Amino acid sequence: MKLKSSPVINLAHMVSFLILLVVLAATAANTQDKGADTKAKADTGSKDVRLTIVVTAGEDKKPVDGASVYVRFVEERKLGKDKKVEMNLKTNQSGVCHVPVLPPGKFAIQVIAEGWKTYGEYYDINQAEQTINITLVRPPKWY
Repeated sequence: MKLKSSPVINLAHMVSFLILLVVLAATAANTQDKGADTKAKADTGSKDVRLTIVVTAGEDKKPVDGASVYVRFVEERKLGKDKKVEMNLKTNQSGVCHVPVLPPGKFAIQVIAEGWKTYGEYYDINQAEQTINITLVRPPKWY
């Protein structure tokens, strides 16, 4: 007994074959997009900011050794909530503090040193390398 193939079965096979082709094409396109995203992320890595903060104090602008430097910024994420990042750094004997590589954007910088008024300021940093000079002042006298 020989079975005859009906046009409905042939049409069903044809439709499933076309669906399979569409799925394979979409998967291949998605794989290529991920490769492009990886290259884009590598390119944005080169646009990171190298920040140097120089802390001096008083009228004679002497370097402040051991000042606490806080750098705060928001790291934007595509999925989920943005991440708030805070770094606590210390100045060296020359009053210099090197901040690790950061993404460009808006930052809050706060400097706390014993015997000096606390400093805080927002900066918008978009250059590849930047130096910020901060001069601390004496706190007001309390009578």
